Amino acid sequence: MMILDGKNVASKILTMVKNKVDSLDIKPHLVVILVGNNSASKIYVNNKKLAAEKIGIRSSIIEFPDTISEETLLDKIIELNNNPEVTGILVQLPLPKHIDKNKVVMTISPKKDVDGFTPENVGKLVIGLKPYFYPATPQGILMLLDEYCIPIKGADVVVIGRSNIVGKPMAQMFLNRDATVTLCHSYTKNLDEKIKTADIIVSAVGKKIVRCKMVNKNSVIIDVGIYKDVNGKLTGDVDFNIVEPTVKYISPVPGGVGPMTIASLMYNASIIYS
Repeated sequence: MMILDGKNVASKILTMVKNKVDSLDIKPHLVVILVGNNSASKIYVNNKKLAAEKIGIRSSIIEFPDTISEETLLDKIIELNNNPEVTGILVQLPLPKHIDKNKVVMTISPKKDVDGFTPENVGKLVIGLKPYFYPATPQGILMLLDEYCIPIKGADVVVIGRSNIVGKPMAQMFLNRDATVTLCHSYTKNLDEKIKTADIIVSAVGKKIVRCKMVNKNSVIIDVGIYKDVNGKLTGDVDFNIVEPTVKYISPVPGGVGPMTIASLMYNASIIYS
């Protein structure tokens, strides 16, 4: 068994990105929009700002109250789209219920969409073209697998969870790398059997779902879930202590996918399109 050390790999990627940014004549400028007072969102946004500043990317946070109108928010995004000094735009989710998340995402310029969520970027991904930006978490997972030279071409992959942020783009990115992919969700029948024969398992559902009897000795487990258990301890979708000795590779929580997501996002934020 080998631990997929996301912290170590992320550090390597961030060093590479910093070297790239240091060589640029025009420095990237990432603008993050935060709506409301969600404490978790504030932590995520500040972490992104700190990560950007460490590698030489200028980072600005624009905060709005949760009473902001949808029109005002969209107008601000359009203003940022038209600002040549802004090279990346990220709107922190979740948003208040009165704001249409899809409208917000569709308003961001695909060339500044560092999250990789706009229809143009997603559409290019689906038809096999290179988008301006790949979604950060799936891209980070592939970077992690590549660092450990884990074969993707021809692999049988099970992705658990069908969110637009992780599950769907993850499945498509594996397909684009010539893997055979099964995308599972809450209505999937015989999930245990599908996982048991998989070479790579990516779980992104936010609850304990992958247990020892569901894996094999050659399994590669990527745990995207992160939440606090009843004792307040950070945990993931995988029953780590029991599954770890029985598989070939496994990513821990914390220290696995989380750092890779930040590194991947910073990689995206370093890209400048005219």
